[in-house]
Amino acid sequence: MKKILWMVLALCLCACGADNKPKATLVGTDITGADFAKDFNLLDHQGEKRQLKDYLGKTVVLFFGYTHCPDVCPTTMADMANAMKLLGEEANKVQVIFITLDPERDTQEVLAKYVPSFDKRFVGLYGNAAQIAETAKTYKVFSEKQVEAGKSGYTIDHSAGSFVYDKEGKIRIYFKYGQKPNEIASDLKQIM
Repeated sequence: MKKILWMVLALCLCACGADNKPKATLVGTDITGADFAKDFNLLDHQGEKRQLKDYLGKTVVLFFGYTHCPDVCPTTMADMANAMKLLGEEANKVQVIFITLDPERDTQEVLAKYVPSFDKRFVGLYGNAAQIAETAKTYKVFSEKQVEAGKSGYTIDHSAGSFVYDKEGKIRIYFKYGQKPNEIASDLKQIM
């Protein structure tokens, strides 16, 4: 009887020891296996055609916004830049991508100045109005132009979260607006 108990105990220890690391808890929402946010086909701020597969091997953080945004977009981009600083050398394994929701004003030249101003590694993507609308639909991103009096003429109400892909190009995390840089960096480290 003692032999059987020892064997059962040994089997339990082996099974527990196979992967006894505690599972890390993500701060962002785990959306692994989601059936949307599959790809994009746009131009980068240097005029090169880009798809998600171009960034395989890197952890990708993708955010939709526009350069005339008064608050949400620059705050999110600054938070991403600060998360990159917290990652140190590991930041080179991350690609932050900004997709414009304002193709009318966010030209290649505008994006080339705006996006890298937060971090020289960041990439801005653009396309024509139909391409942007289709891409936003693929990602279930809401956007709506709001005409207003003033210098800019309009603002854009839009979804303000970020999508994160692992280095194999699989969707993994959704960061809501306001996620802190240390939380972003922590979650990115977990899936690198």
